[in-house]
Amino acid sequence: MSILNRFLWLKQTDNASLFHLRQQTGFKMDKIHAMKVFVTVAEMESFTRAAESLGQPKGSVSRQVQALEERMGARLLHRTTRRVQLTQDGLIYYERCRDVLATLDEMDALFQSEPATLSGRLRVDMPVALATDIIIPRLPDFLQHYPGLELELSSSDRQVDAIREGFDCVVRIGQLQDPSLMSRTLGQLAMINCASPDYLMRFGMPLRLEDLSQHAMVHYSQQLGAAPAGFEYYDGQRSHFIQTGGALTVNSTPAYRHACQAGLGIIQAPHYGVQPLLENQQLVEVLPHFRARPIPLLLLWPHRRNLTQRVRVFMEWLAQVMKEYVA
Repeated sequence: MSILNRFLWLKQTDNASLFHLRQQTGFKMDKIHAMKVFVTVAEMESFTRAAESLGQPKGSVSRQVQALEERMGARLLHRTTRRVQLTQDGLIYYERCRDVLATLDEMDALFQSEPATLSGRLRVDMPVALATDIIIPRLPDFLQHYPGLELELSSSDRQVDAIREGFDCVVRIGQLQDPSLMSRTLGQLAMINCASPDYLMRFGMPLRLEDLSQHAMVHYSQQLGAAPAGFEYYDGQRSHFIQTGGALTVNSTPAYRHACQAGLGIIQAPHYGVQPLLENQQLVEVLPHFRARPIPLLLLWPHRRNLTQRVRVFMEWLAQVMKEYVA
């Protein structure tokens, strides 16, 4: 039985039993558990949600974190009526706690090779289209193979803070911009230019780059208010941009695709995200010889000393799934 699991069992026993186990193991079990409680509160930014997740009273969770702060001699959390946030000291301590708990998990799984022996929670973030179109349809097989794992899947187009928000790994499209993260390139995603049949009936099929002056694009930007980059094409050495018209800018991939289907303009998207729409002729490829530069698909994770076995297993599974879609 793992150290943390033994402690959870001991919650139902008396203090004398807890003291006896401390004497046997040499570990300060209360501190280890308090670290786990603190990490949960920090990740969920709420004592209430953390208490529900841990199955403990809110008052008990609050007292354990307060005792930990007193023991450390530092305030670890900013508490307000709406949310809980890490202090600067808390962020440093949070990372160390994650390291310690990951090491303990790794020790527990050291001699476990069977899928049924893997257990615990994974917290993952990835783009919406990737989650809905590719990963979620394949998750039943993964979770059936590893029945002890629990997955928290965040799907968003924003750049999450993997460390502060407690993600085990993050999938991102584009270049790595955070030096505090480790990265693995899963491959390159081919880009494609698309428009709806209705749009092409109204404005005609563009055959040359010069034709784009008579066309509109649906613009995509994670930061609304930024100037649109325009139509991108890659000549094999560098990217070029052509300014076009277009009255709509969106900041989510589902909205981007739906706007194109609605006939609001041309889009440039990863091929995997629009392939079903091309196959059923809801969208049509345009200017096939002037595609944007392929973009890298990255798997990112916090720079810690150890990755747990369950995280490694999920990352390898994810890499295998994406082989079908990357070059």
